[in-house]
Amino acid sequence: MVDKKIYTGTGHRKTSIAKVRMTLGKGNIIVNGKDVSEYMPFPTLVMDLKQPLVVVGMENKFDIEVDTFGGGFSGQTGAIRLGITKALLEFDEPNKDKDDSYRKQLKVHGFITRDPRKKERKKYGLKKARKAPQFSKR
Repeated sequence: MVDKKIYTGTGHRKTSIAKVRMTLGKGNIIVNGKDVSEYMPFPTLVMDLKQPLVVVGMENKFDIEVDTFGGGFSGQTGAIRLGITKALLEFDEPNKDKDDSYRKQLKVHGFITRDPRKKERKKYGLKKARKAPQFSKR
């Protein structure tokens, strides 16, 4: 039996963390032990998660296993997408200097950059981060 090379990537988004392991296969995606369409409640999240694979034309070439925790479904989706991107870059390491490298294709679509947006903290005297109580003149 031939050993399959495992490509790994870790993604972060908001408070979510995803550890991605990718091997050559048929296109199965397993998230926390469940199929991705069973784990994610909305098809748009599944579509968003697969975008890096679609951009490089490898959506049915890899079996992906993901362990994710923290945050909600949207944050986990973003973390998984970044993890898949990092694993694809590891897979394409020998071609990184060529014009058709995955890095250049993924960079154009903005998948390599981590999204830094997080929930803003609540300030004292306010109801939320910026929402103030109603002003009363008298």
